[in-house]
Amino acid sequence: MDTEYAYSVSMSVRYGLLALLGREPMHGYQLRAEFERSTGMTWPLNIGQVYTTLSRLNRDGLAEETGQDEEPGRVVYRITDAGLVELTKWFATPVAPVDHPRDELAIKVALALQTPGVDVGAVLQTQRTATLRKLRELTRLKTEADDSDDAWQLVLDLMIFRTESEARWLDHSETRLARASRTTPRSAPQPAADTPKAAKR
Repeated sequence: MDTEYAYSVSMSVRYGLLALLGREPMHGYQLRAEFERSTGMTWPLNIGQVYTTLSRLNRDGLAEETGQDEEPGRVVYRITDAGLVELTKWFATPVAPVDHPRDELAIKVALALQTPGVDVGAVLQTQRTATLRKLRELTRLKTEADDSDDAWQLVLDLMIFRTESEARWLDHSETRLARASRTTPRSAPQPAADTPKAAKR
């Protein structure tokens, strides 16, 4: 996994859990369930990741243990004053845009163009089929979603917009490559070999 991307994912989970603790104290399993519910089950978390993140939040003074839950072995955490300050700063800071040239799809298409024997048209078509399938599924989820669940509705909207954007890019790429293949100049004809001059009479 790309180091920068892994760091971004780690920070998203960190602040996501901190935001949930900003609502009320919770233990790890509650946090995982609420995180997944808030993101419409689009971002499943491993419970080990949750507790590792909680340990770091505790270490950094952003969350603290409040004691055992009614269920044995489950420690409840709450956000600290420092955690509230950090969370406020996170909400006020814009998310850095994705570095698109490092996107896997862009890299795959770029390499397909330069790799002998690879049909880039087939690569684009395969991806388009998957992208449109995903768009249909997201549209179905949008239709079935509860109108009162604004958080899930907004997450779905963003996912639909991004998927539509990917589909447009695939169409654009296919059109551009088709146009390029029509306008690529043919190899210039090789000059004819010099013919021997007629012998003087």
